[in-house]
Amino acid sequence: MEIQCGFFYFSTMNEVDKYISTFPEEIQNKLNTLRELVFKLVPDAVEDFAYKMPSYKYKKRPLVYFGGYKKHIGYYMKPMILDRFRDQFGSYKNAKGSVQFPVDDEFPIELITKMILNWKNELDDSN
Repeated sequence: MEIQCGFFYFSTMNEVDKYISTFPEEIQNKLNTLRELVFKLVPDAVEDFAYKMPSYKYKKRPLVYFGGYKKHIGYYMKPMILDRFRDQFGSYKNAKGSVQFPVDDEFPIELITKMILNWKNELDDSN
């Protein structure tokens, strides 16, 4: 979105908006779904742009990162949290701190919700 002020135009898009806008609509929708889910589950999350992708912090600690790719959505989180849910990944490719959700598959909102809330609750309990 642009705002005109005299002869000048100012963009109100932040880095995350710009990043998401570079993808095809199908991937944009999934990235925006993740973004909305983070704020729904953790209203106090702080959005940033790190490692060339959207990132979210809670209580000044990394909560989750995600990125769009041609064939999947990369989901990045603290490895110890992902380890707790690894048995639920099924056929999703995964590594120590990441999971790949194929663009053509239904988005596993319930699983992502569990992972985000698990880490949020741990951060709440640590203070």
